[in-house]
Amino acid sequence: MTTRVIGFHYTLTDNSGTVLDSSIGSEPLHFLENSHQIIPGLEKVLQIMNVGDKKKIEVKAADAYGDINPEMIVKVKKTQFPPDATLQVGDQFQVNNDEQSPVFTITAVDTEEVTVDGNHPMAGKDLIFDVEIVGSRPATADEVAHGHAHGEHGHGHH
Repeated sequence: MTTRVIGFHYTLTDNSGTVLDSSIGSEPLHFLENSHQIIPGLEKVLQIMNVGDKKKIEVKAADAYGDINPEMIVKVKKTQFPPDATLQVGDQFQVNNDEQSPVFTITAVDTEEVTVDGNHPMAGKDLIFDVEIVGSRPATADEVAHGHAHGEHGHGHH
């Protein structure tokens, strides 16, 4: 089976109907099939759709950004942060520059400790996507080798 680059427009909402993100008014999102570029629960449905198809797709947390892992929520001493750091709830940081290391979000600041959460901000949330497939083409050998879309409707090469 030929791997494809699929383009789609989407509006992402949570269970209460709050819009979390949307591609409407900008370029559609293009992804290479089976490259883990989008959440698995969404990709599974997009792969069986055709250009022009529209659909509302409900993705459970486990098939989106996963369930909340309580082990990723930790309290650290304020002394672990630079002395001049202004620590505020909602601030995000990485422990090192490795792309694979989690992004932590500060969820509480106390006198002695800071609570940080390494879960993805969307972890534990069921998501609803309204999608429309706007493009589909065979992926090039380079795209398959590199694991992402290039060129037209992808991005310039690295």
